[in-house]
Amino acid sequence: MRPVPDKTREELQRVATESFGWEQLHAYQLDAMEHVLAGRDLLAVLPTGAGKSAIYQLPALLLDGPAVVVSPLLALQRDQVEALERVGVGGAFLVNSLQTAAERRGAWDAVARGEARYLFLSPEQLADGEAVERLAASGPGLFVVDEAHCVSSWGHDFRPDYLRLRPVVESLGHPPVVALTATAARPVRDDIIERLGMRDVAETVTSFDRPNLKLSVALATEAEEQREAVVARAAALAADGHAGIVYVGRRVDADRLATELQRRGASAAPYHAGLAAARREEVHDAFGSDDVAVVVATSAFGMGIDKPDLRFVLHAAAPDSLDAYYQQIGRAGRDGEPATAELFYRPEDLHLQAFLTAARAPEDALRSVSKALRAADGPMGARELERAAGLSRTARTRAVNLLEQVGALRTVRRGKVAHVPGVSTADAVRAAVERAEEHQSLIRSRLEMMRGYSETTGCRRQFLLGYFGEHLSEPCGSCDRCEAGTARTRRASSGPFELEASVSHDEWGDGIVMAVEEDRITVLFEAVGYRTLSVEAVTSSGVLR
Repeated sequence: MRPVPDKTREELQRVATESFGWEQLHAYQLDAMEHVLAGRDLLAVLPTGAGKSAIYQLPALLLDGPAVVVSPLLALQRDQVEALERVGVGGAFLVNSLQTAAERRGAWDAVARGEARYLFLSPEQLADGEAVERLAASGPGLFVVDEAHCVSSWGHDFRPDYLRLRPVVESLGHPPVVALTATAARPVRDDIIERLGMRDVAETVTSFDRPNLKLSVALATEAEEQREAVVARAAALAADGHAGIVYVGRRVDADRLATELQRRGASAAPYHAGLAAARREEVHDAFGSDDVAVVVATSAFGMGIDKPDLRFVLHAAAPDSLDAYYQQIGRAGRDGEPATAELFYRPEDLHLQAFLTAARAPEDALRSVSKALRAADGPMGARELERAAGLSRTARTRAVNLLEQVGALRTVRRGKVAHVPGVSTADAVRAAVERAEEHQSLIRSRLEMMRGYSETTGCRRQFLLGYFGEHLSEPCGSCDRCEAGTARTRRASSGPFELEASVSHDEWGDGIVMAVEEDRITVLFEAVGYRTLSVEAVTSSGVLR
């Protein structure tokens, strides 16, 4: 791979216009592209609709070798390929589990012939050593990690398969790595850089604020009251000619609320993993073409939706984190026009989320996997390991992921795993259990931050931005709390703790200051997650340094 030198901003804009029809790139896009063309690794944190994909799509036309794009959702991969084809940019190929063997073979043949400018894969595809060898032979110009927060255990949508990308990058000769995400506060950004082995890193991070989104929360005491309020609000918005998404926590709720909306005359459809793939694709396409106005969906829906005039995103129940909430509401109002982001909240929702996300560390499975690997003659494949350890696929996957996170096993050729010499089974299990418990603590703390947002009497935008480490001194004036007159100015503390400062607590260990106010700070601790602390208390006691 050889970066093309001295590409001017004028030339980048010319290529953008001629190849993609983009009349004017943003300054932050141009900055990011120049870093990529200079051969630097790049971490870009941009809101939904801010043009993240352009940051790799355009440089890929100016570099030798294909851009390898790792993306977690097959529907999103397909949408990206179709979007490139619509503007007349060829050379985009897919390799995924839904294709026939002939389709996959055709994509790899195109890569071998040098015809591929973009190759979209899931992280699971890169567990295949043969796939990595084929990519290495093609001399990739870029290695792109979409939804990069998935690589961080502090990110809200952690995917263990993303942990295996770092050795893949090195196997490919470390082409420029482009990590893209819409939600990543400072601790998550640092984790992404470390876990991907990024070097000479440039960062493009824009404000998390979306001023055109009207933030509000509707409190309910009974489940039926909550459902009726959601349906009535969605039906009214749809009757006014608006398109939107209603997010629910369960598949049954998606079916139920979509049916109720249809009874009230709205063009609505459910979307969840329980539907056949063909039906999900139909709903996805119908929504994009305005044949369906409202999609009632679980969190499986939304990535890759290219619908800038989406006017509302409603939540029929609180999600499990503000990270997920921010990403989902960010799909509304991408055209810059006013849009509604409304949460229908019952405190009991978060009790259910806590129950659904609670999971004991699988000590027996961890011990079985460690012992099986130590007794093996060499690396073991997935099915071989399942038989040797006497585990199901799900139990084996979770145990392997935890052991790999703590360095007790490693992935080698063709996705096989092997134990790490010098690490005993007892030590491996102990470290993996501690990691699992830390992750559970982080999940619980995220739920409490979601509760804090839902129940605050202050400006909701200040609370939401503070969660991501961005300080907004004055109330926004447009959320429901500001309109109710309960919000107040939040001054930054004049005390010893600054935003994004590294701190250490006597009990909770190391952390990073995420929000600063006159009398309190919010810290994200590695071991226990988010904690809101009194500045006076921690200063007088000396427990936080």
